[in-house]
Amino acid sequence: MSKSSKGLSIIPLGGIGEIGKNMMVFEYGDDIIVVDAGVAFPGEDLLGIDLVIPDTSYLIENKQKIRGFFITHGHEDHIGALPYILKDFDVPVYGTRLTIGLIKKKITESGFNANLIEISTDEIVNAGVFKIEFFRINHSIPDGVGLAIDTPEGVVVHSGDFKLDQTPIDNRVTELYKLIDYSRRGVLALICDSTGVEKEGYTPSEKVVGESFNREFEMAKGRIIVATFASNVHRIQQVVNAALEHDRRIAVVGRSMINVVEAARELGYLSCPESTLIELDEISRYAPHQIVIITTGSQGEPMAALTRISNSSHRQISLEPGDTIIISATPIPGNSKHVYRTINNLFKGGARVIYSDVASVHVSGHAAQEEIKTLINMVKPKYAIPFHGEYRHLVKFRKTASELGIPEANVLISSIGERMVFHRKKASRQGRVQSGSVLIDGLGVGDVGNIVLRDRKHLSEDGIVIVVLTIDKASGAVVAGPDVVSRGFIYIRESEELMTKMKHQMELVVRRCEKEHIRDWNTIKNRIRRAMDNVMYSETRRKPVVIPVIMEV
Repeated sequence: MSKSSKGLSIIPLGGIGEIGKNMMVFEYGDDIIVVDAGVAFPGEDLLGIDLVIPDTSYLIENKQKIRGFFITHGHEDHIGALPYILKDFDVPVYGTRLTIGLIKKKITESGFNANLIEISTDEIVNAGVFKIEFFRINHSIPDGVGLAIDTPEGVVVHSGDFKLDQTPIDNRVTELYKLIDYSRRGVLALICDSTGVEKEGYTPSEKVVGESFNREFEMAKGRIIVATFASNVHRIQQVVNAALEHDRRIAVVGRSMINVVEAARELGYLSCPESTLIELDEISRYAPHQIVIITTGSQGEPMAALTRISNSSHRQISLEPGDTIIISATPIPGNSKHVYRTINNLFKGGARVIYSDVASVHVSGHAAQEEIKTLINMVKPKYAIPFHGEYRHLVKFRKTASELGIPEANVLISSIGERMVFHRKKASRQGRVQSGSVLIDGLGVGDVGNIVLRDRKHLSEDGIVIVVLTIDKASGAVVAGPDVVSRGFIYIRESEELMTKMKHQMELVVRRCEKEHIRDWNTIKNRIRRAMDNVMYSETRRKPVVIPVIMEV
């Protein structure tokens, strides 16, 4: 455990050098506030894992200091960890109306209550020594905010995920005048979204996508299936607008999509007439040119609706001639293979597929270079800390910020768990706190570690061989077996010669153990494993997992 340092500590527990599981800790004396608590989605190396959340051991050790969680917006990589971690903390969670609405649905599904407090951008929250102000930002979900955190060491501005959209869907532009006011007061540090820093110029307005949707809807002769992130409420609104324009009914597919649409409609963030929405089992009552289906699966997730539609495993939706599929997203790093596999399968099924490589059906919710420069120039911070990006993004941000006059030494590229301390306007790095990733697998939280993942990888690559034998309890003699069962290693019916060799080897091991009067099961199992490893590797150059099973009668 790393002890609190004198001054203001800023400690990222996620979202630095990675995309996802955003969490930033601010600590001064006996007070801590936490900004965001998100999930990351597992890469191909995390076999069977559902989600990844930050390791909150440091927060649990210091739970008496925590004055609140402050959530910038309702995307999964900022709120998704809350159902798993809030059980450990009896503290308020602050967010805007839609953000709190989405969190409430997640918490309710998890079966417990939390102290959720709705705030507006005009409010100020006092949390121990911290005073938190909010400013509206534009992103791909409504009600996003950045934070101005007044501390005893100075003001720290946290941008949240942002872009400077001059024509946002909800007509609520970024509150730039507040940023100018913070600058006049003096900003110690700017914590800034760096995801889009490699892109020159400006990120296009979300309204560009609406224009593309109208063109594609005009051309489509059959059903339209649109896949996007469930939490991209602005994008869903534009699908709804296009559907209304072209007199189509809308069916919503996917649990997360249904939950977000319900919450956004209830809270007034999504305008969609009740008469336009239909249940999935009602689509057969309408002609194909009267239907739009909004679904999850834009990232090629194996169990998402669009993926199951593409491989003909969805129970209610099958591809039909004339279907138009619009994938309104770009692949998250690491997901490209899954996304393009889905696209290929949709083409094979005869669909017309529209995606970001061939049409303007997606724009980023993150600021490009010129918008990041604008934010830096408005805030004029002494220090800048890039977040929400892989390491390449952090390095590019440092170069961009230095071009604006911030010394490179004052652009702090941090890492997860590192304690950055600000004392008397000076920054230093003072050790690390316990940090990392906690893996979610089904209902298990953190019960899958490196050893289990190693075994899963081994099983996925080489398969498993089970050796079964029955021993007489009194005499120690083998009365049945050894029998060999293989899964994922060889096809037994086509490998009789190898199976014969494996059984012969096992018989030799068993006879030797009987002759030497060996009754210890562990010794017998170890000898079986070694003998099986040798014969299988010599014959196949593979090493499947070997599990001996011994029964007594």
